[in-house]
Amino acid sequence: MDSFGEAIDIKMEIFEAIEDNYGGVIVNMKKEEPMDSLKFHTMLRVSISHWKLKGKKGVWIKLPIELAHLVDAAVKEGFWYHHAEATYLMLVYWIPHEIPHTFPANASHRVGIGAFVLNEQGQVLVVKENSGKITGTWKLPTGVVDEGEDICMAAVREVQEETGIETEFVELLAFRQSHKSFFGKSDLFFICMLKPLSFTINKQDAEIEEAKWMQMEEYASLSKLNQSELSKIIANICVSKKENQYAGFSALLTTGHSAKKCYLYSNNI
Repeated sequence: MDSFGEAIDIKMEIFEAIEDNYGGVIVNMKKEEPMDSLKFHTMLRVSISHWKLKGKKGVWIKLPIELAHLVDAAVKEGFWYHHAEATYLMLVYWIPHEIPHTFPANASHRVGIGAFVLNEQGQVLVVKENSGKITGTWKLPTGVVDEGEDICMAAVREVQEETGIETEFVELLAFRQSHKSFFGKSDLFFICMLKPLSFTINKQDAEIEEAKWMQMEEYASLSKLNQSELSKIIANICVSKKENQYAGFSALLTTGHSAKKCYLYSNNI
């Protein structure tokens, strides 16, 4: 086939796409199918014209990191970044330029946990971290919830990773929301009560300087802890829970409208 025939073939090709629930289309580029920038740009223009005739609005293109060389062509055609993950970049384009786009914003929050682990002797599990904003200070084990991980499971995992203590989730005691915390994102932080199933500490050397069991009253009276109003309130909640004067939220595994399993945190009292 001559170059003219090749050009016609390229111009006639459009991207395979699936329709979303909001009048748009989603294109999932495959890393196994390499493409040069010229062909990609040409197909993009033809595809947009096709989708416009079909009355489509939003266009999503999921671009694997292996095809990052195509970003420039997409941006030149009017696409912009919606979000990025470790292995891909999501680009978006709004066809009806005369009206504002209705793309939902990217995820706005990071989710973290603090673990209140109380043994039968009234001692709380505390750690000192090797790095961070509050090094050298006794604190509850904390961490970030992984993608696809439930809050109750994340608390159990973080305690095991940092201290070697096996636990089971008891209740969600409280949570805090703050803003502009992590690369401009907001932050949700959940205080979880856990019951220890083992008691011998085997700390994680990479992140944890020290770990030990401390009497709850001693922990609540720490001077550095009481310098923060938020930390002081959380400690008071933990003391109240130890004395059975506070009721938190239990985790109930249930099913939503989509038949997906999820946890509902509710007060049983």
